[in-house]
Amino acid sequence: MKVYSAEQIRNVALISHVGAGKTSVIDAALYDSGAVTRQGKVDDGTSIPDHDPEELKRRMSLNTKVIPVEWHDHKLNFIDTPGYMDFVGEVKAGLRVADAALVVVTAEKGVEVGTELAWQYANERKLPRMVLVNKLDRENTSFERALESLRAQFGHSVVPLQIPLGEQSSFHGVVDLICRKAYTFEGGNAVQEVSIPADLQDTINTYREQLIESAVENDDTLMEKFLEGEELSDDELLSLVRQGTHAGQLIPVLCGSATKNIGIQTLLDALIDYLPSAAEAVPEDAKRFGDEMSALVFKTSVQQVGTITTFRVYTGSLKPDTLFYNIQTQTPERIGQMTVPRGRLQAEPTNEIPAGDFGAVTKLTNTHTGDTLTSNKAVTTPLGPIDFPQPCFTLRVTPKSQSDLDKMGQALSRIVEEDRTLRVARDPETAETLISGMGETHLQIAVENIKRKFGVDLQTAEPHIHYRETIRKKAKANGRHKRQTGGHGQFGDVWLEIEPLPRDSEQTFIFEDRIVGGVVPNQFIPGVEKGVRESLKRGFVAGYPMVYVKVALYDGKYHPVDSSIQAFEVAASLAMQEAVPHANPVILEPIMDVSIVVPENNMGDVMSDINTKRGRVMGMEPLENGMQKITAQVPQAEMLRYATDLRSITQGRGSFTMEFAHYEEVPGNVQQALVAEHQKAAS
Repeated sequence: MKVYSAEQIRNVALISHVGAGKTSVIDAALYDSGAVTRQGKVDDGTSIPDHDPEELKRRMSLNTKVIPVEWHDHKLNFIDTPGYMDFVGEVKAGLRVADAALVVVTAEKGVEVGTELAWQYANERKLPRMVLVNKLDRENTSFERALESLRAQFGHSVVPLQIPLGEQSSFHGVVDLICRKAYTFEGGNAVQEVSIPADLQDTINTYREQLIESAVENDDTLMEKFLEGEELSDDELLSLVRQGTHAGQLIPVLCGSATKNIGIQTLLDALIDYLPSAAEAVPEDAKRFGDEMSALVFKTSVQQVGTITTFRVYTGSLKPDTLFYNIQTQTPERIGQMTVPRGRLQAEPTNEIPAGDFGAVTKLTNTHTGDTLTSNKAVTTPLGPIDFPQPCFTLRVTPKSQSDLDKMGQALSRIVEEDRTLRVARDPETAETLISGMGETHLQIAVENIKRKFGVDLQTAEPHIHYRETIRKKAKANGRHKRQTGGHGQFGDVWLEIEPLPRDSEQTFIFEDRIVGGVVPNQFIPGVEKGVRESLKRGFVAGYPMVYVKVALYDGKYHPVDSSIQAFEVAASLAMQEAVPHANPVILEPIMDVSIVVPENNMGDVMSDINTKRGRVMGMEPLENGMQKITAQVPQAEMLRYATDLRSITQGRGSFTMEFAHYEEVPGNVQQALVAEHQKAAS
């Protein structure tokens, strides 16, 4: 593959709802370009972009990858992103290094949830975009209906550049509204210009008029020409559409069927004609590097050959056996053999990655996803980061064997390096390992990848809820430990008073020494406090630590020979066991502050669901784009699978964050269940 200049490169992210056919578009483009002799198919496992074992098994993209297509002396770097919502981090990484986006929708369903979300992410990056209405050969499809769906959701800046020839099973070509020519795609990758059917002339004139009206809004001179009734030339209209697309004021729409390879070649032409080149799309944060090399790492993959680092060069050029610097880690990195990533096709070695292009390299030691490499040590501010979302779904993982335990830590650290939407933490109370991600499917695939790549077999379960116990009134009790053995005996006798502390208190335990007259000598009092603390850790109701308790030692007895610190520890523990049942003990549960962003029309269902989860809605706030923010307090036990619940209620349009707020008493039925569970585990 030859080295292309930035002016010849188009970096296009493909985004859509899952199943719209992004990957099939790339398979058809590779076939049309001559890169392969047979078009790959997702359904039969021969797709070029999707080659990961999990992708093959699930028949959908799970990872963002760059697939270059050479077309008419240009290079189209297609950035194929997943459509499934659990992999939004991959989408955001792909959009971060794209200069434009191709949004793929189906002619049957038009705009779906994944389309809306991906469109929103493209808006955040201010990316120019085009739309492909795909699968026009299927039953129950309609180009006009899909176009109406796009306009209803995204406005009248959405304008068709093409209309289909034929419908559903008879779909066989497209009509270009700018040059007013018709093309059919029959027999492999052949394209044939044909005459336009007479019954389409009125439709073509109507849509072309709409296209011109939208396009001339950005050019006063041509608008005046249009209003005066003069005909715009094809070149003038093409230039207007190109300008409007670059500025994000026009969203051109094209037609096709990727699996039948209809309209893909005209799509490739349009991407070159209307989308900005890499030279035109240099971001502001890259310009400060001047002519020096700057590159952003957007993907790290752990493979058998080692870690593969995939990057985009923004300025300068990258060549093998050159020393560069990582701005984030402040360390040098030597770039060895570089390759051009090509999906399932063998990666192609290259001697140069120029500005605007993508490459991959192995064996970088201190470079990770999101890092900036540069040859200019004077620049200390890195390229803008990748905006990865925070994880919202957590499971605990346990190894199945001792061998798995030995390798688990390293495997988890490697998988987190590969996927920056995963988090691994240790539960400070149980010492269990927790893994967090974007959803249940995300974590399931992560665990499967850990087994496949590192040979570590892990089991998953819901994380433990950190319940607490407390008391609601005062109580007093005596604890006496007396045991006679050969030699010295054991003797300790204490009287304790316990009372509840305020639940908003910064201190969850206070020990008070009220001994007067030395009835319990000072050297034994630390043993009393230790015995109290240990018993509080063990709990009294269902085995959970007891908090918000004040314990006072106010009386006791000792023996000059048989008393010891250990004896007073035991006596204190016995006193606590006697006192707590008389202090009206209760179990507390963690309550979370939850912030939920949902479409306005889902608010009723979301608030109703919060009520069923024993939650309380605390407030509502309108946001932009018809979204509402709901704040609530909900028990943590009810939030373990909320990522799945919210996705179901809002069809994936909702999101949430949560953090610990405080503890509250559990209802009686919940306490009974927790006590029964504890007794069963202890038996």
